[in-house]
Amino acid sequence: MRGDVRLKLLADSLDSLRRHKSFDAGGRTLTLVNAREQGNGIVARFAEITDRTAAEALRGVLLGIPRDRLPDLDQPGEYYQADLIGLRVETETGKSVGRVRAIENFGAGDILDIALDDGVTVMVPFREAVAPVVDIPGGRIVVVAEALSTQ
Repeated sequence: MRGDVRLKLLADSLDSLRRHKSFDAGGRTLTLVNAREQGNGIVARFAEITDRTAAEALRGVLLGIPRDRLPDLDQPGEYYQADLIGLRVETETGKSVGRVRAIENFGAGDILDIALDDGVTVMVPFREAVAPVVDIPGGRIVVVAEALSTQ
């Protein structure tokens, strides 16, 4: 009724969301007033969203912050999703087979959603045994060929 918005959090924790005071919402700036855990998700209140109609208008809108406001990643194996999306997917032999479409997480860990060059999409677990090489400067990720099987 007051314009609270349910969020799908793509960050470490609620605290990492709270560190930021403003967000880009499709070209519009939203100012975070409050955020709390509720059930399995996050509910946030923004100063500019004051009723249910305004909240519903945000359905499907990606909230973002400028890259220079993100903390540096200092641990091996840590990546920002935005850096992985669009990477070329190669097999261990160097054969290019597709691109990363998205990163999903249904509760059991991150999953690479890959669009193969033949138009088929596959999902593979994003862990070292399946994706042993992540080369962001080189624009590629190596995925074990067996994991890409669509049979």
